[in-house]
Amino acid sequence: MDYYKIGQRIRKFRKAYNLSQEQLAEKVGISATHMSHIETGNTKLSLPVFIHIADALCVQTDELLYDFPKNNKTIMKGELAEILNSCSVQDMYILVDVVKAVKVSLDKHHNPDGRKDFPNIDF
Repeated sequence: MDYYKIGQRIRKFRKAYNLSQEQLAEKVGISATHMSHIETGNTKLSLPVFIHIADALCVQTDELLYDFPKNNKTIMKGELAEILNSCSVQDMYILVDVVKAVKVSLDKHHNPDGRKDFPNIDF
């Protein structure tokens, strides 16, 4: 079991919910130091603590154990927020225009049955 990867997944979900290590630790009932060690993979976490972390983050335990395709909207929203936080207002207007154009194109090229018009391209 790769405790570092589990810790990094916990960190991603925590950040997506805009929680500090201290806030998540408090919800779980452990020290902030212990939470830090969990996220860095420097300590093994017990099953009860693991379950409490998953509950506090509103995620399935499998999402913390395994790499999934990044299809979790909460994580994606967090990643987008990080990108936007580093942009100027003008940059954000440009990004919104680009995203709208891409969405129009995606909608145009998706078939009603969910297949894409580009069979050799993996979206």
